[in-house]
Amino acid sequence: MASPADTVLTLDHLTRWSFAGTALAVLGHPIAHSLSPSIHRAALAELARAGGDFRGWDYFRFDVPPAQLAEALARMRACGFRGLNLTVPHKVLACDLIREVAPDAAAFGAVNTLVSTPDGWRGHNTDGYGLAAAVRDELGIDLAGSVVVLLGAGGAARGAAVECLRRGCSALWIANRTRANLEALLAQLRPLAGPVPLHAFDPGSPPVALPAGALVVNATSLGLRPDDAAPLDLARLPRPSGVYDMIYRPPATALLRQAASLGVRSANGLAMLVHQGAKSLEIWTGVAPARTVPAMMRAARAAHPD
Repeated sequence: MASPADTVLTLDHLTRWSFAGTALAVLGHPIAHSLSPSIHRAALAELARAGGDFRGWDYFRFDVPPAQLAEALARMRACGFRGLNLTVPHKVLACDLIREVAPDAAAFGAVNTLVSTPDGWRGHNTDGYGLAAAVRDELGIDLAGSVVVLLGAGGAARGAAVECLRRGCSALWIANRTRANLEALLAQLRPLAGPVPLHAFDPGSPPVALPAGALVVNATSLGLRPDDAAPLDLARLPRPSGVYDMIYRPPATALLRQAASLGVRSANGLAMLVHQGAKSLEIWTGVAPARTVPAMMRAARAAHPD
């Protein structure tokens, strides 16, 4: 059984599943908006043209409500799926439903990539890798040695914060309006921070101690709707070195529009989607991201032009 890249499947389709090749999929709720099938299919097609043993591989999308995730994981293993991507709202929930969480994902408290093993699903997290690679490629900034101003205190912010600390940022400033959520995130991060200074502030009142040249990363959902305000007024900060918004749809959020008006380098989250996807594909295939990123980026930009 195969499907066009834009087809949305459900658990009912697994009842009559008969795909003879190697199946990959993304699970989410909702999932119709996901670009993952387009970019992964582009990479698999490129690998097949280059002579790799990927002609029988395909990538599908499944709309799976949270209450059905445990059933979905069991049935997809039984149907022979090789690997899965997980998106909202499954990344945290899946940690308690799989056989093993790999060390590279444990600190994130979430998984976005599953690979089938003889013992069950093994979970990884490629989001942090995707962020670091995208910031480097799009803005020319390495997380290592950078002062990072992170906006948000939810799951996406935790993943970004863990990656910044792992890569040796020089300081991490976290802004969030809800103090309780901010303090909870700080408590989770302190054991990982080592010598890296952690600071917290309300985005409505940036502290005077914030240094110039920081990298600003938006990990909030503010910007998903056209009428959303920016999560922080960039004009109240010392001039940043760059602004990275993890949102890619719409391509120009209020935060990115303000960055452009101030002449600050900026980028949306499309490259992060591509790089984390390429890293997932490496886990399933052994093919290095350098070989698949170009095809995936072309497909992403074709499906989501700025």
